[in-house]
Amino acid sequence: MNVSLIILTYNWPGALEGMLRSVAAQTCLPYEVVVADDGSTAETAALIQRMAATYPVPLRHVWQEDQGFRAARARNRGIAASRGDYVILLDGDMLVHPDFIADHLMLAERGFFLQGGRIKATPEESQRLLGGGEPVFAPWSTANFDEFDGTRRLYAFRAPPLARWKARSRNGGRVMSCNMSFWRDDLLRVNGFDERMEGYGAEDRELAARLENAGLKRRPLKWAALAVHLWHNSRSPPDVDDMSLPNNRLFHATRTQGITWCERGIDQHADLLDAADAA
Repeated sequence: MNVSLIILTYNWPGALEGMLRSVAAQTCLPYEVVVADDGSTAETAALIQRMAATYPVPLRHVWQEDQGFRAARARNRGIAASRGDYVILLDGDMLVHPDFIADHLMLAERGFFLQGGRIKATPEESQRLLGGGEPVFAPWSTANFDEFDGTRRLYAFRAPPLARWKARSRNGGRVMSCNMSFWRDDLLRVNGFDERMEGYGAEDRELAARLENAGLKRRPLKWAALAVHLWHNSRSPPDVDDMSLPNNRLFHATRTQGITWCERGIDQHADLLDAADAA
């Protein structure tokens, strides 16, 4: 199948360059890479233009104006512009294992979407990686394995037989759009991310809930699709489940009301959809 890799970025070209280099070294290259840019300055555009000249697959840049944290809209635009049958979402502040894409494809199956994780590098390890160091995908890597939203030490190595067993024996996995994959037509069927959700948090959980309401199941990626997340200050609120936050109220409505379609979603970008369909 043709795979479109959608990479979200915002004003961190040093991290994005590392990510793009790790994608170029994949054992299974994607059909294309689309950088979904949430309003970065010209430095990011210059980096992408420079790397695109010699990149092993088409490397495209889909930019939107900086009007605050609008990850849902940026990802929708990247998905709308994509041309593959299958979509993998990544964040631009990560480095991926050489078999990252191969692992997503190994477990891709109709009726399911996949949820991966991230090994959260320490600040010191992140500086080493930003300086050109090679990531370590192992239980002894220099990482914060005790953080609630990071990969556990137990899963910090690649083992395809265990990955296949885990994916087919369990549902779920903590929802994080930094490492997820879907059939593109499933995303279009629920209208992608809900663009009413601005500011940090819950837009990925809300999308997963709509997909599940539509009959899809979520499979975890453990011992597979490994990725190292570079340390940075978090924009996460103290309580990610605080129901006073507007995004959480929308997420709660989706779960309790069985909503499958969002009114402000990927269909807002008909120009990009039409161009992708015509390609």
